[in-house]
Amino acid sequence: MTAPEQDERQLVEAAQADPARFVDLYDRYFHRVWAYTIHLTADRAEAEDVVSEVFRKALEALPGYEWRSVPFVAWLLRIAANSLGHRWAKSARQSAAELPDLVAPDADLERRAMVFQLVGRLPDSQRELIELRYVEGLSLAEAGHRLGKTEGAAKQLHRRALEQLREQFDARRPQGRESSHA
Repeated sequence: MTAPEQDERQLVEAAQADPARFVDLYDRYFHRVWAYTIHLTADRAEAEDVVSEVFRKALEALPGYEWRSVPFVAWLLRIAANSLGHRWAKSARQSAAELPDLVAPDADLERRAMVFQLVGRLPDSQRELIELRYVEGLSLAEAGHRLGKTEGAAKQLHRRALEQLREQFDARRPQGRESSHA
């Protein structure tokens, strides 16, 4: 075992014996986990949430962690990848129905026109993504590729576009009318 591996193993064992020593692992690996997460999300707020979640989960799971001659940071990055995957899957499930809900087949013509007008007011990248997804019927991966973005970046752009559409739609809906999604 190399000296750096021995040093890392000692830090892990110290943190397992005394959770207060986990701060040493946090200090050592925070920047690596941050760099990995911000690269994948390109969204500071989400990266902050994920990094916090990674270290919380690592601290909770640390008693069961077994040293296997693999760098500890690899375990942390796997937790980050899993956390991002779960977030993106949840976001995709939540947002997949939002635009179709706004322009459901039974929606009146006025409502559908309002949604399409709001799509036209989105920032260019969001508008293009929405058009590729719902007019051309492309998947998020395909639409992202067409726009020169990773699938993760396309998911984030898609989520922000749908959130903005929902907010603008709700703000413009005449008072007293009930929303079909409430």
